[in-house]
Amino acid sequence: MAPNAKTEAIRKLRLMTAIKTPYSPDGKIDLAAYDAHVEHQIANGVEGLIIGGTTGEGHLFSWEEHLFLIKYTKDKFGDRTVVVGNTGSNSTAEAVFATKKGFEAGMDCSLLINPYYGKTNKRGMKLHIEAGMKFGPAIIYNVPGRTGSDITPDVVMELADHENFAGMKECMGHERIAEYSSKGIPCWSGNDEQCHDTRYKHGGQGVISVTSNIVPGLMRQLMFDGPNDELNNKMQPLFKWLFQEPNPIPLNTAMMQMGVCQPVFRLPYTYVPKAAREELLELIRDLGAENFYGTDKILKVLEDGDFQHVVPADDH
Repeated sequence: MAPNAKTEAIRKLRLMTAIKTPYSPDGKIDLAAYDAHVEHQIANGVEGLIIGGTTGEGHLFSWEEHLFLIKYTKDKFGDRTVVVGNTGSNSTAEAVFATKKGFEAGMDCSLLINPYYGKTNKRGMKLHIEAGMKFGPAIIYNVPGRTGSDITPDVVMELADHENFAGMKECMGHERIAEYSSKGIPCWSGNDEQCHDTRYKHGGQGVISVTSNIVPGLMRQLMFDGPNDELNNKMQPLFKWLFQEPNPIPLNTAMMQMGVCQPVFRLPYTYVPKAAREELLELIRDLGAENFYGTDKILKVLEDGDFQHVVPADDH
């Protein structure tokens, strides 16, 4: 079945950010910091936002909070950016509930994942994803490093006939993306360090990026301005820094150092060591502070005692 018009519109996007969620000292979402962050994304050419993804810590939200942020983003910014809600779950019932509610809240597309921890077989994986796809456009997210199982090409080819199948966020590298691209399946790289070559050498559509939280303009250049090996190579140390520890630990730390969000972590996340924080300042200088979000403020190393860890109350 051919994709419908809404799904076709999603397929054309090249740069989406897995947007970070900032917090206040009480552990609640800091909407003022969030608004400023989204404005900066839009101003620097990001086309879409993944709300409550791994980077945005949706797995630390209540569903009420998760759906609130989807609706809030759509209501406030939906005329200027595409809103993709991460409404997948390892529970099919939860994925169906959240995806249905997400579209009712106005999101443009869902991000759906295969069951993790409580894994299933290929048939169960297909049925699980299809149950969420029926509500509207869906990007399927394959990240075996987090889920413990691979959405293999034979499963994807069966899903690809669905009118709401927008494409894959794929973390299995160039070869897998080239295979899908040769069959007309749009793929966004889930690996920032590979996204340039994925885009220009392996047929990828673009990237769903972590790094674009802090250098959206540079990521826009990588995706839109043609092959640029010089810039790609220059950015590799930053990519490496951002993934030295499990995402979103380094990104959160970086944005706190930049002063664009308060130094508040929801557990189980915490900060990177001080030596790494010092290294970040050198990377910012090397790439040009003008390219980074928030560099009109004072960049800080921050001391360990500056960071706060919270466990939100049940009513968050």
